[in-house]
Amino acid sequence: MDPLREPCGENWTLADEVTAPDFYTVIRQRGWHLAWIRASCSRRGLGRTQEVATEHALARALKGIARRFNAAELVDVQATKVAGFHIAKVTLEPREVQQYSSLDIPAATHPQALQAR
Repeated sequence: MDPLREPCGENWTLADEVTAPDFYTVIRQRGWHLAWIRASCSRRGLGRTQEVATEHALARALKGIARRFNAAELVDVQATKVAGFHIAKVTLEPREVQQYSSLDIPAATHPQALQAR
């Protein structure tokens, strides 16, 4: 998988045309884990075109994702036109891509962890 990537908002990269199931499959094949967090973030954006309004809404929504998350899934985009302006609403759900699941953290990384055997 080599998605089209472009900068998006501050410190984010957009992986274009990758579905969530495909992304999850690639993550799992590489031995990593994806945490699904249910804490959506919705923001609106305004623009002269629907594309510009959506870009503004996406940038604002990305700023609303807590810094502890390193990924976000775009789950909804709604657009309307009012008085010659486009208004877009973008909804994101935060995600965390990590090498270890919470149960797989090696003892060397966390010295307080004790081996069962």
